[in-house]
Amino acid sequence: MSRDVKKRGVTKRSVALYGLLCLLCVPFVFPTWWMVTSSMKPISEIFSLSLLPAEWTFSTYEQVFRMQPFGQQYWNSLYIAVIVTVGTMAVAAMAGYAFARIRFPGQNALFVVVLTGLLIPSEVTIVPLFQLFQSLGMTNTHWPLIIVPIFGAPCVLAIFIMRQFFIALPPELEEAARMDGLGRAGIFYRIALPLSKPALGAVAIFTFLHSWNLYLEPIVYLSTPDMFTLPQALTQFVDIYGGPMWNLQLAAATMTAVPILVVFVLAQRQFIEGLAHTGVKG
Repeated sequence: MSRDVKKRGVTKRSVALYGLLCLLCVPFVFPTWWMVTSSMKPISEIFSLSLLPAEWTFSTYEQVFRMQPFGQQYWNSLYIAVIVTVGTMAVAAMAGYAFARIRFPGQNALFVVVLTGLLIPSEVTIVPLFQLFQSLGMTNTHWPLIIVPIFGAPCVLAIFIMRQFFIALPPELEEAARMDGLGRAGIFYRIALPLSKPALGAVAIFTFLHSWNLYLEPIVYLSTPDMFTLPQALTQFVDIYGGPMWNLQLAAATMTAVPILVVFVLAQRQFIEGLAHTGVKG
């Protein structure tokens, strides 16, 4: 009898907990739900109180591609984000390993200098960077959107995450690898790098989202619709009077946001594991 009572108590507690969690999810889920369903409503129904469209329409998704080169803009954001993500992972892994496992003069002072990059807003450096890329003939190209995130301040957080992970690795692994004849490069590529998959997963998600959502820099560097990325393209769905075309904007925003939500849901375990290692020690 006592076991049955305990089971019932646990069940009631679990139901109450899940009910509370579902209730707390509403403020986070509802905006996405409203965006997706409103993109399928006629423009006259968008600001109505109905949760579902009275008349489902998918023509807005077709109009998005007619109004501007949205397919090309989608590809621009995708390939830039992939290149930036891979490049940042490579730079952050090597720099993080160097700061964590290689002793050299001024190591800590240099790491503090690198961390100061987190304190500098991108708006402060955008003008000198624009003048630099303009002098090199790289304006209205995607090179500034690739070079600056990989070698600039956005990479600092990734370096910090990788350093904290490599600091937590047991030194016995390196000692055993040296006894097997591996040098510094071999230890990094064969031992440290394969073990850093959780941290690399967190870095990949952070970096991809940052590049995918980048807004200020594309406005500064790009000037033709064929070169636009998605955040910049979303601002172009306006009528002849400059007013927002809500149905097209919501349809374009849905196509922009849903893939990112799917990627995050699939990779959330690696994301959490990677963050868990950033505060272990060091």
